[in-house]
Amino acid sequence: MAKTGKIKISSENMMPIIKKWLYSDKDIFLREIVSNASDAITKYKELVKIGQAADTNEDFRITVTTDEKAGTLTVEDNGIGMTEDEVERYITQVAFSGAADFLEKYEKAGGDAIIGHFGLGFYSAYMVSENIEIFTKSYSEGAKGVHWESDGENTYTIEECDRETRGTKIVMHLAEGEKDLLKEFEIRRLLNKYCSFMPYDIYLNPKGTDEDKPVNNREPLYLKQPKDCTEEEYKTFYRETFHDYNEPLFQIHLNMDYPFRLKGILYFPKVVKQVQLERGQVKLYCNQVYIADNIKEVIPEFLMLLNGVIDCPDIPLNVSRSFLQNDKQVQKIASHITKKVADKLSELYRDDREKYESCWKDLSTFVKFGCIKDEKFYDKVKDIVIFKNLEGEYRPVESFFGAELSEDEAKEGKEAQPVYYVTDPDKQAQYVKMFRDAGLDAIVADSFIDGHFISFLEYKNPRKVRFLRIDADVAGALKDSSEQDEEIEKIFTELLADKKIKVETQKLKDTSVPAVINSAEFLRRMTEMSSFYHMEGSQEELTLIVNIGCPNVLALKTAGEEERKIAAKQIYYLALLSYRQLKVEELGEFYLNQRTILEKYLEK
Repeated sequence: MAKTGKIKISSENMMPIIKKWLYSDKDIFLREIVSNASDAITKYKELVKIGQAADTNEDFRITVTTDEKAGTLTVEDNGIGMTEDEVERYITQVAFSGAADFLEKYEKAGGDAIIGHFGLGFYSAYMVSENIEIFTKSYSEGAKGVHWESDGENTYTIEECDRETRGTKIVMHLAEGEKDLLKEFEIRRLLNKYCSFMPYDIYLNPKGTDEDKPVNNREPLYLKQPKDCTEEEYKTFYRETFHDYNEPLFQIHLNMDYPFRLKGILYFPKVVKQVQLERGQVKLYCNQVYIADNIKEVIPEFLMLLNGVIDCPDIPLNVSRSFLQNDKQVQKIASHITKKVADKLSELYRDDREKYESCWKDLSTFVKFGCIKDEKFYDKVKDIVIFKNLEGEYRPVESFFGAELSEDEAKEGKEAQPVYYVTDPDKQAQYVKMFRDAGLDAIVADSFIDGHFISFLEYKNPRKVRFLRIDADVAGALKDSSEQDEEIEKIFTELLADKKIKVETQKLKDTSVPAVINSAEFLRRMTEMSSFYHMEGSQEELTLIVNIGCPNVLALKTAGEEERKIAAKQIYYLALLSYRQLKVEELGEFYLNQRTILEKYLEK
């Protein structure tokens, strides 16, 4: 005889919270229902293991069925099942899925920890259902089938039914606006997203033929020992999991059991665009149950540039599988993952330097971002951060640093030895040539993140290094003597009075270059930062360094007034061209002067 009653909830407002607030994404209901089915099978297998249930040697499976005509979505398992009392206790009373009692009863017999302590997963189905039925039968000897039904408001019906097999069937009568979930491709998409690595075979609308294949992979590659995996298997798993047909650079296989259990594979993808940080996808699982992508409590922010799968049964989940408790255990897991990544990079640098250098263009953005974001990561990899020099050879960046200043020297205002850098070897070709001809070196810092990274290195090593772009201290690096020429300085100062540029004369080592532009490092960085954040900021402070070691410059002293004016302007514009593109009005004057020079030359 059927009986009715009220669902026992501590607050009248609990049900709406469960249905509409507890889960941020209503699609998660399918994960919760299928996960409960997986839990039920795991519980039964535990009972078999400790001799509390008979071993039937059957294939364990979960079946998902859609019925568009009836408007129902059904999930069925052949797991532990429930008695009427258990349905009342675990479903009606909104208890925490029964796992706590189950563990208390069987842990003394050596049962492994299982999923099932996540909370109110069953009720997530009411986010898409107007009515739900449960048909279940316990493994217990003499147990009878039980039918439970509720519209999810505050009443339910429970009665005996004629179910013959052990297990549970959940029949969800979908709400009117959720009928798209009955389309097979949509359910397949959700199963692929949330249940792709569940530990038991999941079948969608099976036809009962040999053609039926599970929609999931219950033995994903990350569960294997690294020594048992081939490179081709790693690549195949990457393609199937992330649908990226660009081969990854390499991977890190995580596999540990103490002090916590952690398995997974992190892939270093090739960088498609150098101009922005490409966000990766690190999928977090718990006992092969999908939790979410890029959980910042477990996956350090900089590691989210990678693609990967991490399965950690020991992560403390709270209330539902979607919410993570931020405790010391989580911090230890995150620290361990960071350490393993740093160790892998160091191992590659040490054992296969050629491959490391060939991958560096793709790796560098990730490594530099990681250093900026995570001090412990920086401490582990600072010795393997490399830059090309002007000869195209990779060297550790710290090998460019000078001797560390003492505290007294720093207090007296003495500056660390400068390290010169190039941001665009093509545009800065004249400066590069002058440096190379003078026997000086510089690093090539042409990645979009290098500006931030250079500032970070200065912050971490204030008494060891200061960085100057190759055009920031030309006179300081390349001057031949401290000789100056007031007459030449006056010619250019008067001629360029309206140009907002300082003029200095210096004798440079390269006598073929009449003049170069010097850009103040600090103000240029401030200007670039303001531009990056679309803010008004300081303007660049440019200085025209006129080379009084160049014969063409010295010839200005004896030139006629008109010739001197035109030649001096061209010297200025040629220097400016080596620094940046000319503006429209500058370009017009440059062409006019050049035409005048050509006409006079051709007349002769």
